[in-house]
Amino acid sequence: MTQNQNLAALSAAGVSVWLDDLSRDRLQTGNLQELIDTKSVVGVTTNPSIFQSALSSGDAYDEQINELAARGADVEATIRTVTTDDVRNACDVLAKQYEQSDGVDGRVSIEVDPRMAHDTDKTILQAIDLWKTVDRPNLLIKIPATMPGIPAITAVLAEGISVNVTLIFSVERHRMVMDAYLAGLEKAKEAGHDLSRIHSVASFFVSRVDTEIDKRLESIGSEEAMALRGKAAVANARLAYAAYEEVFLGGDRFSALQSSGARVQRPLWASTGVKNPDYSDTLYVTELVAPNTVNTMPEKTIDAVADHGVVTGDTVTGRAAEAQEVFDKLADIGIDLPDVFKVLEDEGVEKFEKSWLELLDATKGQLDAAGK
Repeated sequence: MTQNQNLAALSAAGVSVWLDDLSRDRLQTGNLQELIDTKSVVGVTTNPSIFQSALSSGDAYDEQINELAARGADVEATIRTVTTDDVRNACDVLAKQYEQSDGVDGRVSIEVDPRMAHDTDKTILQAIDLWKTVDRPNLLIKIPATMPGIPAITAVLAEGISVNVTLIFSVERHRMVMDAYLAGLEKAKEAGHDLSRIHSVASFFVSRVDTEIDKRLESIGSEEAMALRGKAAVANARLAYAAYEEVFLGGDRFSALQSSGARVQRPLWASTGVKNPDYSDTLYVTELVAPNTVNTMPEKTIDAVADHGVVTGDTVTGRAAEAQEVFDKLADIGIDLPDVFKVLEDEGVEKFEKSWLELLDATKGQLDAAGK
């Protein structure tokens, strides 16, 4: 099988293509393997919303849920078993990509229970438990970048566990995440862990930034405000990449760890499906091309890039000043940026909590039906 040219060009420019979705159906039909073979996919991310969608559609999980019901499994245990089985199987499908990339790609992410987003200790315990349960070296444990999540990130990395830090919206929080990563590596080194085996990505959310800021710009309604629509998200991500370069490409603290085998914490562009139909459906891919990055996309976005995405090389490096101008203009016309990022983080946690509760309810219904 041959790879799609547009997605191959994206990969060649240094962007790892990851699929932002997983289901048993994708695993059983060979769809995930097909995306690896033809669409340059080298990783998978999941979240509570993805699992909620997967388990509530079709009958791929019925047999296993019936078996678990017969054994008397409760709702929490059922969800844990079903989701970790899918993630473990996806890790096995991507084992070749993991080996070929020396552990950089071939990664599959699973998130801690979003109800723990504001509880450091519970996050740490569940992260360790998930790591042991899935038991695959190419797993990433997703931990949200909430304030209680920051020390949890350090503690989990210190155990030698690879982490995908999720729900990052601001450059300020991204800097805290990078600090937490470095602190985790320092502690892991002290504990005797092999730093070359510890990997991390910092998942920086993109489209939701435009959605929230555009709404505020439209409420202002001036010509100057309207001209800034659709510019904040890409500018924000470009500033995040500049911060990454500052820390990892020549930063003293990382250099000291790099000599012991440490890897950079790659920026990962998340939430890259375009919400506004007025914008190009490949906007958050083609405008965020840079070395050592990941773009995790829903299949619809992967297909759009495959069909008509124009990859012209690096569209990020060296554009921080231009990006800062966008943010200066936003502040000048009255956009409260700290409030934007707080709203987005709160909404992000709330959305995942809601999906998890819906997943609990739906699974309870299936277990009850199976037990009759």
